[in-house]
Amino acid sequence: MHTIKTIALVAHDNRKEDLTEWVSWNWKELIKHKIYCTGTTGTLVEKTLSNKLVDGGNIKLDITKLKSGPLGGDQQLGALIAEGKIDVFIFLWDPMMPQPHDVDVKALLRISALYNVPTACNRATADFLISSPLMEQEYTPAIKDYTNYINRKI
Repeated sequence: MHTIKTIALVAHDNRKEDLTEWVSWNWKELIKHKIYCTGTTGTLVEKTLSNKLVDGGNIKLDITKLKSGPLGGDQQLGALIAEGKIDVFIFLWDPMMPQPHDVDVKALLRISALYNVPTACNRATADFLISSPLMEQEYTPAIKDYTNYINRKI
């Protein structure tokens, strides 16, 4: 990971307000990094950050908006994680609501664990991640070697 991180921000509908509040609180840190978001979350994050930058001069936001999660955005994000293109993953999911794309959500969380991507599923953990000194430094996460699994006899 470079000093400028690639951060994925995702929130289920009932958690979008939590995420926009978190983004509003942490905007000075977030604008230093590249951001990927799924669907509506991306529009809300972009709007929140743009409102903070009204007097921000020539600061350009680096936000990439993927498809909505249920329409393939979760898979797009999972592919980016598998390709090593996501450094930090903030995913405020709603544990109290069944999701129509629950299998996609589980796959996304599984792939972030598999590739050892720092992942926050609640605001407290997101606060710890964004305030970590490692956010400002180069960092090489340990990646488990799955060669034996790939080369196993079937």
